[in-house]
Amino acid sequence: MIESARTLAALRRRIASLDSAGITRHAHFPFGHPSIDRALDGGLARGRVHEFFACEGGEAAVTGLSLILARLAGPEATTLWLRSSAAARQGMPYGPGLAALGIDPAHLLIGVMRDEAMLLRAAVDALRCPALGALVLEIRGRAPQLDLTASRRLTLAAEQSGVTALLVRMDADPVPSAADTRWRVAAAPSAPLPGNAPGMSAFDLTLLRHRGGRDGMAWRLIWDSERSQFGDGRDERDDHGWQGEGRDGGAPLSRPPLSFPAVRPAADRAA
Repeated sequence: MIESARTLAALRRRIASLDSAGITRHAHFPFGHPSIDRALDGGLARGRVHEFFACEGGEAAVTGLSLILARLAGPEATTLWLRSSAAARQGMPYGPGLAALGIDPAHLLIGVMRDEAMLLRAAVDALRCPALGALVLEIRGRAPQLDLTASRRLTLAAEQSGVTALLVRMDADPVPSAADTRWRVAAAPSAPLPGNAPGMSAFDLTLLRHRGGRDGMAWRLIWDSERSQFGDGRDERDDHGWQGEGRDGGAPLSRPPLSFPAVRPAADRAA
């Protein structure tokens, strides 16, 4: 317990030291994808909680997408990624993989907490710091302590500071929460670029819930790290993209999903 308190206190001091100068807050931050931004009235709402649930085998995809969205929320600010010690043993961020996504590792602060209760306490504290660009909170399993009351605490803290919270849920099913939006994320096939170069990271994204708006829509998103925005892959994949209105007439892709490089297994770090 003493060690846990010291860890949380150290994280609080680190967050408090962040410089909030130059951070501009707007009501939403856009994906850069016209269809999805229209559906969300301009993009993801800032100062709110957004939940992202991994499909089976989609842990790398949901992690990568959340880090990309955190970058869009605060391009020059620090993103805090809170994880449990058990999750950290599964794998840690791989610097070249983050750079390939257009994410500067120097703007990523990782907090590893002992258990779920400590994660939630740290998350509320972090969301009270307006210097953060965004908070990524990774929680695995059913997470009984992340109930409706806990999600409301997170939402209240986010609303007061304007910091966006992205909840990454692994091996979990949606339950009632105060989240502004809820999503299901899966890795999508990636077509090679000219010269048979590796394709861009691709995601299948389904909007399960949108407080006060439409839901039930789905998109195939392609992340262009050079332009720092999402597309539907029409330019890269010969009009094989798809959006919420259904497929655009192209044949389904048969290539395997692009290997996602953001998280590297712990065993690989010794290589």
